[in-house]
Amino acid sequence: HFIGNVIWFLLCGLVLALLWTLAGLLWCITILGIPVGIQCFKFASLSLWPFGRDILFSNGVFSFLVNILWLIFGGLEIALTAAGIGLVLCITIIGIPFGRQCFKIAKLALMPFGATIIRV
Repeated sequence: HFIGNVIWFLLCGLVLALLWTLAGLLWCITILGIPVGIQCFKFASLSLWPFGRDILFSNGVFSFLVNILWLIFGGLEIALTAAGIGLVLCITIIGIPFGRQCFKIAKLALMPFGATIIRV
């Protein structure tokens, strides 16, 4: 996982982590948005080193409502960026594992609340 994470960091991990961090900072400007911002910072860490980690998604009314707000105010842009990078990486056979990680980040960007990061 170490080598995969280092290559990932150089290819696109830093860019995606910066997007999550920027979104987190913008959400933290408001008092009500601080919990959303903190969640963004957790996912910025995942975006830096995704190999060896996975995401568990759970459902809930609160998570659903916050995910709707998230999509409107930042999530869609991160998801589209991650999916676009993933498509480019999947052009070559060597890039497919990295593209799959981008798609994992894109799915997370669509519904991050109620998600938990686990080690595999």
